[in-house]
This record gives sequence, C-alpha cells and structure tokens, in this order.
Amino acid sequence: MNYEVLEALGQIAQEKNVDKALVIETLEIGLLSATKRRFGTSDNVEVNIDANSGNIEVFATKSVVKDDEVEDPALQIGLTAAREIEPGVGLDAEIRELLRFADFGRNAIQSTKQILIQRVREAEREKIYEDYQTRIGEIISGTVQQISHGDILINLGRTEAVIPLKEQIRKERYRQGDPIRAYLVNVLRTSKGPQVVLSRTHPQFLVKLFQFEVPEIYEGIIEIKAVAREPGERAKIAVYSNDARIDPVGACVGMKGSRVQAVVRELSNERIDIVPWSDDEAIFLSRSLSPAAVKRVVVDRNKTTMTAIVDDDQLSLAIGKSGQNARLAAQLTGWKVDIITETRFQEMQLEKEATFVPLSEVAGVGKVMLERLEAAGILSANDLVDVSLVRLLEVPGVGESTGEKIQSAAEGIVSVKVQAYREELEKQRAEEAARIAEEEAARLAEEEAARLAEEEAARLAEEETAAAAEAVAAADEDGNEPMADEEIEPSDDGAVVEPTASEDNQVGGPSVDEGR
Repeated sequence: MNYEVLEALGQIAQEKNVDKALVIETLEIGLLSATKRRFGTSDNVEVNIDANSGNIEVFATKSVVKDDEVEDPALQIGLTAAREIEPGVGLDAEIRELLRFADFGRNAIQSTKQILIQRVREAEREKIYEDYQTRIGEIISGTVQQISHGDILINLGRTEAVIPLKEQIRKERYRQGDPIRAYLVNVLRTSKGPQVVLSRTHPQFLVKLFQFEVPEIYEGIIEIKAVAREPGERAKIAVYSNDARIDPVGACVGMKGSRVQAVVRELSNERIDIVPWSDDEAIFLSRSLSPAAVKRVVVDRNKTTMTAIVDDDQLSLAIGKSGQNARLAAQLTGWKVDIITETRFQEMQLEKEATFVPLSEVAGVGKVMLERLEAAGILSANDLVDVSLVRLLEVPGVGESTGEKIQSAAEGIVSVKVQAYREELEKQRAEEAARIAEEEAARLAEEEAARLAEEEAARLAEEETAAAAEAVAAADEDGNEPMADEEIEPSDDGAVVEPTASEDNQVGGPSVDEGR
C-alpha cells in the first residue's frame, strides 16, 4: 500500500512536470482540509508523509480530561481512551492520537482528492508559465490544432499557444495538423491557465530565422543591426560583419541564394533586401533605398529628418509601390525620410535663400540672446521656426514663455516673406505659362495657315490637272471622227485615198493603200 502511494505520487509529479515535494505538500494540505471537514477543525492536526517509505500518518493533539467532561471530541479526549494510547498519562496532559482514514468519511476523502487535483493543476500551470516566460524571444514549433475566430490555436504538447489574427501573415492559410513555427512574444496569465502568444509578423522572427540559416550570425561574426518588415510583402535587414574578411551580404545570401531563399520560403515568399549597415546615416539611407540610386542625402539633425535627392527617373523606384520602399527605409534607419527630385531640391534651396530672415529682425531677440541661439546652431529666424520648443528650452536663458514668444514672432516674419515669395513665384509661373501658351497658339496658327495654303495649292493643282485632262480628251475627240459630208474618192492610179485631217493636226503624208 505504501509503495503504491509513493508510486502514484511520483507518477503525478512526472506527468504534470511538477516537483514531487510539491505533490507531497499538496497531499498534506488536502488531508488537513479533510480533517477539518470531518472534525470541524484542523488547528491541532499534524500530517506526516514519509517520501521514502510512503507512510502517511495523521495525528491530532488533544487535551486529556475526565471521561464525563469531554465537550469537544476534536480537541479533548477522555482519560480512559488516552491511557489506551499512552499508559500512565494524567489529566490536563496533551496526547497525540493517530486518526484513521476510515473515520474521515467518503466526502472528506473526495475533498482531499479534489484539492490534490486542483493544486497540482495550478502548480503545473505555474510551471508552464515560468518555463515559457524564460523562452520569450525564441522560435516555437507546434501543430495547428484549430482555427477559432481567425486565431490559430497551436498544440505545443504540454500546453496550447495562440497566433492572434494581427500576428499572422495575411496571405497564409493553415489547416488542422499542419506544422508551424512562430516567434514567442508573450506569456499571459489567464483563468484557464497560461496563454502562450506567438507571432509570425514580428521583426525578430526574421532575425531568428537568419540565425538558424546563417552560422556566422549565430556565432556573432555577423550582426543584424536593424530590421524593417511589411509581413508577407517585403523586408529589409541591415547587416554588419565584425570580420573584415567576411562579406555580410554574401554570407546571408549564401551559395546561389540558398540561405536567404530558405528564409523567404518560411515567410511565404516575402521579398528580403539585405543592406550593408553603416554608422554614417547618409550612406546608410542611400543603401536602404536600394534598388534606387540616390545622388546625395541632406541630414537635418534638428528635425531628425533626412532628405534623399534622386534623379527624376529614379523617384518612383525610390518611393516604391504604394510608398513601400520609402517606409521600410525609414523604419530601418529610424529617421524621418523625405525623397525629392533634384529639380524640387533646387527649388527649395532657392526659396530658402530668398526667404532668409536674420535673427536680429525677430522681436525679443537681443544681442545676448542672439549669441546664445547661434551657439546652439539656430542661425536664422527660419531655423527658429523649425526647431522644436523642447530643444529651444535647452538654450541658456530661454524659458517656456520666452521661447513661445520669440518662436511666434519668428513665424510671423518668416510666413509673410515665404508667402510673398510664393505669390511672386506663382505670378512668374503664370506669366511663363501664358507666354508658352501664346507661343503655342501662334505656332498652331502658323501650322494651320500653312496647312490651309497647302490644301489650296493642292486644290488648284487638281483643278489645273482636271482642265488639262478635259482639253486633251476634247482634242482627241475632234481629231478621230470623220467629217459627215466628206466622200472617199479613188485616185488616178486606182489607189484609195482616205480623207485627211486639218493641216494643223496632220502628221506626215496621206496614207495610201496601193491597188493591186
């Protein structure tokens, strides 16, 4: 019996993956609860479980009183019964009475079983929570169990995990029994136990997949410095090699693209751009906007903005489909990114030069304040408008009210000048457009006049040709028909002489048919 108890406790501990000592402790608590359920109290009860032998003993400590003075059997014992347990015991002494399980009753034993099951289940859940909590950031493998309200439930063996709809790649479809891998992002405590939350859209999922496929990344020779993803569509990763002899991009691509293609297949053919990382922000942005060719990059640290300047024919390539390439480049670099053409950049530079307002023209900016602002890199009223109030307050002597005041004054002056410049520019553009339109109209008028002249000349030529054709036809008609009153007479020598045409139309001598 003792061996069977010990074996049962060990089997429970193994199946539920909990400590055996915890199972024994839980059994002790269950027996105390059963004692209280049966006798009304457990304050004087002690449970002893020998983990080696499996012996279970429950003792109740009671006070010895006279046989007829026992008021509470749970706390008191008569002298006669006490001496049966321990001969020679006296009144007012305390004695430990061994309680029999048969005295507990069926309900009390059932209660002990329920407590044991519940506590072991809670311990199992806590163990699972602790185990998976330490595995956050790892890739977990499992089997699709079912699809519930768009969420994918994954069977991990000991517990279930879930991939919420927002953590799924949109174009992926799974069926029950399909194997699946995902990134462990969180473990939540719920009333039903720990909930393991997985993701296939997390940027670090891409990092972990490259660690599996590229040994140099796993060993730390190559570092993935930054990741940007639009799951299922396109991704960019920035890589850097700590060993100058190893090309980070080539190592990630692999022989004939084998390494990167393994990652692409796992992510449902998500396009992956591998970019060499650089600590120079401008160079890094130029590489991040690949495959577009960037002419140069202007860095504005005050606004944490970088402006990439490209040729006109490269603009759409740099922005990408629906702005995807520009968004990923901004995510990868961590900067706000503007992409403009060379033409637009020159226009902006001209406007900046034409609307420059010195700090001395801003109301509230004295000589000392001007020097402090210039020392902080704020060189004009235009800069004062663009700088954030937080950075402006870092200038010595500038409080919140002063900062707001001088910024407002600068904005008023600059906005007037910018508006005047743009109105003048718009006026010039309108005049230029009108001039071009006028020239175009004149050109079209000249072309129309030339076309009409050509048509008239062609018409006259056709008329002359038709008249000449009619004259020739009339002349032919007059020369071929014989006169009505003309007769054919024989000549003296018997030859027949045909009538001749008029002298004007006669060519050669008369035609004579010699008589035989």
